[in-house]
Amino acid sequence: MSKDKEKLFSKQNRALLTDPLDDNNPITVQVLGICSALAITVKLEPAVVMTLSVIFVMGSSNMIISILRDIIPTRIRIIVQLVVIASLVAIVDQFLKAYAYDVSKQLSIFIGLIITNCIVMGRLEAFALGNGVWKSFLDGVGNALGYGWILIVVAFIRELFGSGELFGVPVIPQFIYDLGYTDNGLMLLSPMALIVVGVYIWIQRYFNRKLIEKD
Repeated sequence: MSKDKEKLFSKQNRALLTDPLDDNNPITVQVLGICSALAITVKLEPAVVMTLSVIFVMGSSNMIISILRDIIPTRIRIIVQLVVIASLVAIVDQFLKAYAYDVSKQLSIFIGLIITNCIVMGRLEAFALGNGVWKSFLDGVGNALGYGWILIVVAFIRELFGSGELFGVPVIPQFIYDLGYTDNGLMLLSPMALIVVGVYIWIQRYFNRKLIEKD
């Protein structure tokens, strides 16, 4: 039993979860999914919901495609992948409409756009079609976490400094405002998301020498 557990969480398998958080991050290293970072990071709540949605879709779709990989005809593999992703996205969309309608309205078309998200499709093509179910699941979850981590960081900074709130709850004490502090409305504009991502990339490359060597 312990040996099986070691295999499940071997160093190689753990890397599938951890590498996308830094060394091979989908947004800051692979430069994919930037549109989401710009569009849904004004507030923290929709960023967290989008992260959870992508984790579900990527983890599940990677598993399903991995299971079916030996019986999917090469000529229609993209169509099959889109059908699988679209079905999972439809489940997420209906779940949000039923249990988190306000957030569903905030995310609007962006939940649907998960279907064509290049990160999701890329991992199916690059990994799930050639690897086992467990590894494919870890790869999907890992890349979704890497993607979501950036969304959450950007949304945290933008909501905190743009409106003085987190999850819609005021967190900056009133006496700070009484001393002359004002919220930075620029943080709520779309260009600031790109700037925050750019600053994150600069910090990441400053501390991670591997990324500099890749360049």
